[in-house]
Amino acid sequence: MKSPVLHVALDLQELERAVKIAHEAVEGGAQWIEAGTPLIKSVGMEAVRRLRDEFPGHEIVADMKVADTGTIEVEMAAKSGATVVCILADADDAVIREAVRAARLYGVRTMADLLNVSDPVARSKELEAMGVDIINAHVGIDQQMIGGDSVSLLAAIADAVSVPLAVAGGLDAETAAQAVAAGADVVIVGGSIIRSDDVTGAARRIVEAIRNPSVAPKEKPDPTEEIRRLFLSASAPNITDAMHRKGAMAGLFSLCGGVRMAGPAVTVQTFGGDWAKPVEAIDVARPGEVIVIDNSSASDVAPWGELATLSCISRGLAGVVIDGAARDVDDIKKTGFPVFATATCPNAGEPKGLGEIGAEIRCCGQEVHTGDWIIGDESGVVVVPKARAYEVARRAVEVSKTEKRIREEIRRGDTLASLSELLKWEKR
Repeated sequence: MKSPVLHVALDLQELERAVKIAHEAVEGGAQWIEAGTPLIKSVGMEAVRRLRDEFPGHEIVADMKVADTGTIEVEMAAKSGATVVCILADADDAVIREAVRAARLYGVRTMADLLNVSDPVARSKELEAMGVDIINAHVGIDQQMIGGDSVSLLAAIADAVSVPLAVAGGLDAETAAQAVAAGADVVIVGGSIIRSDDVTGAARRIVEAIRNPSVAPKEKPDPTEEIRRLFLSASAPNITDAMHRKGAMAGLFSLCGGVRMAGPAVTVQTFGGDWAKPVEAIDVARPGEVIVIDNSSASDVAPWGELATLSCISRGLAGVVIDGAARDVDDIKKTGFPVFATATCPNAGEPKGLGEIGAEIRCCGQEVHTGDWIIGDESGVVVVPKARAYEVARRAVEVSKTEKRIREEIRRGDTLASLSELLKWEKR
């Protein structure tokens, strides 16, 4: 290949949406168009046929992920109009060889996907020897969510084979440029293009990046701050969607309206409005953390007020969540600090020192441990287990991107029901 090409992966379920997005991506410079695996599973070979009709001068890729019956699946794709057929690199050698033979018969190329291959360098050499045309350094979506890196995978195999190399997995303009610098001939981009509210612009930026792949060294971000950045770029509803509708606290409201917070929890158990442990927790918490208080035993006595809020601000904390009441609400509102509570009440308790800081608590229906991530906005508050924070934050950002694209399509005149094809996907 003379120069790197942009390959857009249409990993959608709805064919009409996919075709519209493909046209916008081609306008931005995309050269290869892929019927993604979800699209093929949703509508079958009609996806490939339709793309061939719509884009007669482009490479049409069928991401079949062939794992068995290599001849049959390559034949189906080729006869439907595909020019490149994707097979799984970890399929049995007999399947790979049959797929290659069928591709030669029908005049198409094979692309082997290294997804989940344990020794990608050794397997790439074997694939080349078996006649595979293109090898794809691919880190899957679920692996990306926990930190998988397709550019590193590409770099590992770049010197091992001489066939063209593709790369896929969470790429944007910046990482696409890094991939080309590492040896990519085909840059496969899905979410950064198909979920954009400006598909043409997104594709154009990536084309420009891979044609002029200047790559500046980048410092590795602090893990906690990276998680915070990701959570703050999504919404509380996006985060519950990313967790399969789990994690939402019940009954909370924001005292200061449209505020945002995200940070690790410092848990506090107190009783009867006793405000000693909640206030002591301010001195225990580190900047950027969120104090989470279980005072569910008494909603008519407040363990929190304005002075505690001012102390949080001076300490650089990210917010407060109270399963119970807060007071001094008018003064707290003036601060604009994120305080979420289930009630308001002017009564204060006595600082007796009952309870504990850092213990496991149950707050507004959710189990919370110190270190779990707490994210809040005007829709409510979500708890994310510490061990899954980075993964869920990444997934929430992808949910947000999807919504941006749907929002743009609704703005153009579609409706949510029609875009989602609700009748087709209702459970039977």
